[in-house]
Amino acid sequence: MVVGATGQIGRAAVGALARDGWEVTAVSRGGGRDESWPAEVRTARADRADDTALAAAVGDDCEVLVDMVAYGPAHARQLLSLSDRVGSAVVVSSVSVYEDDKGRNFDTQGEPDGFPEYPVPLTEDQRTVTPGDTSYSTRKAGLERELLEAGEQLPATLLRAGAIHGPHCRTPRELYFVKRNLDGRSRRVLPFGGRSRFHPASVHNIAELIRLAAARPGTRVLNAVDPDAPTVAEIAAAIDAVMGADTETIVLDGPPPSPAVGDTPWSVPAPVVCDMSAAERELGYRAVVRYADRLPETVAWIEAQLAGRDWREAYPRMFETYGDLFDYAAEDAYLDSLGA
Repeated sequence: MVVGATGQIGRAAVGALARDGWEVTAVSRGGGRDESWPAEVRTARADRADDTALAAAVGDDCEVLVDMVAYGPAHARQLLSLSDRVGSAVVVSSVSVYEDDKGRNFDTQGEPDGFPEYPVPLTEDQRTVTPGDTSYSTRKAGLERELLEAGEQLPATLLRAGAIHGPHCRTPRELYFVKRNLDGRSRRVLPFGGRSRFHPASVHNIAELIRLAAARPGTRVLNAVDPDAPTVAEIAAAIDAVMGADTETIVLDGPPPSPAVGDTPWSVPAPVVCDMSAAERELGYRAVVRYADRLPETVAWIEAQLAGRDWREAYPRMFETYGDLFDYAAEDAYLDSLGA
């Protein structure tokens, strides 16, 4: 059973599991289905916030429960309450649970010198934030702790996903460059030397990890990222290539001069690059795609979502998370001040 089946990762995971021979029930609040799924995939309507509805969807005998939308200790306890009828679980977590050796994490990045400096590459042994209810990261950490401490009561593989990309994403970082190209912007500013790296994670690679973990139950935590961690400059150039755009890049050594100029969703002062050795060792994992492989479908999806709509209408969560990413007047004023 896949909970959150019509979300970005869920769509890919349902297809991967069904093609691997599993009898899959795709659970979502709307009970819908994706046109790419095999016809034998069953669908069910349930809101995971409704314990009774979720239990009814699980039924009496579920070999593997895959959860895309678990966000805190309460959801962990909900899953554990079903352990008498579920063989094992695969649950999506996030790299945002990591904390550096000075106690810095994604929740402190807005503070002076608050961005974490992780080892490169970052392994699953790195310390994590204190579980709590104060943020997305602390709730994910609480989810992990509850499930890991339960051990064999419900064997659970927790997948710490990076910067997820692919169709159906509600906060696609690629939007930053796709919309600029659609708007005919011929110049861009990249801070930190254009070398920022925030490890991407394709929905197809995450689905492959889910497929493998479903067949190998266990209690473990694994990173879930692509084989490549391109720099922001490389990502921008790759999107230009897909769209046939020719853009001049102005590279700055330091941080963005203002939140409205050059502050891309990838622009971080220190790299976030994860190690995938544990997944390779424990699951026999090999990536099924690279970042550039699936970039054309991601770009095409974003273009379709933007067609005839204001970007804030098409991607309201993107606006809530990052603010106005396209203040071209501020950017032009800055470039003019440089004589660029």
